[in-house]
Amino acid sequence: MKNIIQKHTFSIFSLAIATLITVIAGREFLNQHIAFPLYPSKSLTRIEKLSKYNPNLKDTNGDTDIYYFEGTKPGGKTLILGGTHPNEPAAFLTTYLMLENINIDEGTIIIIPRANNSAFTHVDPQEGNPSHFQIKGKSGIRTFRFGSRITNPIDQWPDPDLYLHYPSGQKLAGPETRNLNRSFPGKIDGTMTERIAFAIVQLIKKEKIDLAFDLHEAAPEYPVVNAIVSSERSQDIASEATMELEFEGLNYSLEPSPYNFHGLSHREWQDFTDTYPLLFETANPIQGRLRGKTDVELLLTGADKMYLKATALGEVRVPYDSTGIPMRLRVGRHIAALIKVIEVFSNNYPERAVRFSNIPTYDEIMNLGIEHYF
Repeated sequence: MKNIIQKHTFSIFSLAIATLITVIAGREFLNQHIAFPLYPSKSLTRIEKLSKYNPNLKDTNGDTDIYYFEGTKPGGKTLILGGTHPNEPAAFLTTYLMLENINIDEGTIIIIPRANNSAFTHVDPQEGNPSHFQIKGKSGIRTFRFGSRITNPIDQWPDPDLYLHYPSGQKLAGPETRNLNRSFPGKIDGTMTERIAFAIVQLIKKEKIDLAFDLHEAAPEYPVVNAIVSSERSQDIASEATMELEFEGLNYSLEPSPYNFHGLSHREWQDFTDTYPLLFETANPIQGRLRGKTDVELLLTGADKMYLKATALGEVRVPYDSTGIPMRLRVGRHIAALIKVIEVFSNNYPERAVRFSNIPTYDEIMNLGIEHYF
């Protein structure tokens, strides 16, 4: 009898522990769907949902906020995307900084800070990435989600063995079906990722966007890094901006959009819309395969002793030393390139100009940090 009681006691205890673990895991799972608030500047004129441009996104995790900053003086229209890949934090933090500080004077700037909203709700398995990170802003601690490169499998599953891009028929690995930057121009009733891509392309068409940016980060050993990628339509604008940035001490490689690699924003926006598309890449060690410990410190500082060793072996394609590649530098590079390209475009096409203020320069961000602007 005593043995039976002990067995029942152990079973009840085990069940209680399993229930507790389930509750904790469930709470963490639900917390990953929390969208931490943003605080738009006074120049905000309206917020719409992406489902405005594809109703098939309504009431799904693929729907996301679009922020419109419309000047009193008419002009051109610029679209800025962050969060196409939510594991590239300098990209979406750049859009957060802009929408919380911008004063719009002429034309319109439209910002989608969480382009693949679904991908913000999970992290990549087996990568050891943090799900959140914090910075100390002027008004206190700000918490931000760190996400995945691809759409949450809860929203789109299963992956095919082979992903056939629509409409080109290009063949890619199955999981790329959940990569927003392999899914343009999208499909109105396709997968979650295709529906998101379709909505963004429809926004570009219906709003008659003149200039469209897709912000990214890449591993320091990646061939296309610290780069401005432009389609043939955008080549002259990108070239002029790159030269002017170089005169100011900021070097960017100028990369052409590949003709035969389909699904990329700059490629498909060129082929399916009239906008001038560009994609920016900064170097981010937390995405690299050569990194050491993966944690919030690496995410924010970009300092990694393994990358110092890789640099000594000639395996890194960007300048790298013991100071790392901090967030302020990565956001600063994105901001500097955005300001310069928009300025060059506006000067070349004054009837489609976009003028704005209260966005810090690269030097200001390097001196004060991004914390000063949140």
